[in-house]
Amino acid sequence: MGDRRGKFLSPRVSKGTLQLRVIFLDNSERVFEVEQRIMGCDFFNKVCGHLKLLEREYFGLEFRHHTGSYVWLEQLKPLTSQIKNTSDLFFRFIVKFFPPDPGQLQRRLTRYLFSLQIKQDLSTGSLTCNDNSAALLVSHILQSELGDYKEELDIHHLEMRRYVPNQEYLDHKIMKFHRKHRGHSPADSDVHLLEVARKLDMYGIRPHPAHDGEGIRLNLAVTHSGVLVFQGNTKINTFSWAKIRKLSFKRKHFLIKLHDQIGPSRKDTVEFAMASRDVSKSFWKTCVEYHAFFRLAKEPQSRSKTLLSSKGSSFRYRHVHTYRHTGYRHTGYRHTGYRHTYRHTGYRH
Repeated sequence: MGDRRGKFLSPRVSKGTLQLRVIFLDNSERVFEVEQRIMGCDFFNKVCGHLKLLEREYFGLEFRHHTGSYVWLEQLKPLTSQIKNTSDLFFRFIVKFFPPDPGQLQRRLTRYLFSLQIKQDLSTGSLTCNDNSAALLVSHILQSELGDYKEELDIHHLEMRRYVPNQEYLDHKIMKFHRKHRGHSPADSDVHLLEVARKLDMYGIRPHPAHDGEGIRLNLAVTHSGVLVFQGNTKINTFSWAKIRKLSFKRKHFLIKLHDQIGPSRKDTVEFAMASRDVSKSFWKTCVEYHAFFRLAKEPQSRSKTLLSSKGSSFRYRHVHTYRHTGYRHTGYRHTGYRHTYRHTGYRH
């Protein structure tokens, strides 16, 4: 989720308030002064208000938890209960939910923010692709930033700025593509950029390191379509939401229970080992939220009650969120004792 290096001051406290630093997708920063008792959703809305952003549901605030892993700000918990004992704290405002066709987002500002996320992922190397795709993506960025192709300006700009790790080998291809974009406005360029990006295998992928039952190093990721398994940057398996009967975690193990038995042993459960229980729980939560965002809103009569559950935990958690663009409201996962269940309330108009 971008370069997280750098030192920042811990949140300052004065007269019952906190001063919290937020880094935005254009790398600009702002310090927000908030009440100590503020809820996560109120802080998030304050940040979105600064941007005058209406389609807020696709975004989130990421920060480094005291356990060392990066987590999302939970909107229905007090902010201070989440950042306790955290030093060098800062939040990153980034895309949380990647739709299959971001070019269809309603607002120009939303599409612009998505294009900034693609630009960031491309520059950090997390959005890997072949040379032609990388050059085409950068050419749309140049058209948005510089306007129509001018050879000297392109050469100078590419010398001063790095958009992709191996850019020095792609300058000629980038400029060749840029020549073809004459007349495209910045808004047009954003749409073309998103159209190229959405077709890439690594579009919207946030890898979570894991091992399979044989100890092979893998990465797990969750998308609008389900849970994916990668070996390096190669996708080796897809567990679509329709095939998944239940997701759970037990200690540091993340488990996928399927409707159909798979493999020579005809087992119906696939298990992955992650770094710790906190990491496993965090990925499970992200899966819950992705399923609710993309799947339940479309299929309110699905088997939501049994799909997402976990084992081996004793905490209680409840999440409620309303997605404005669909009118859908779900009541999220709830943990009582050693049983975690997931339920939703269907549609509210």
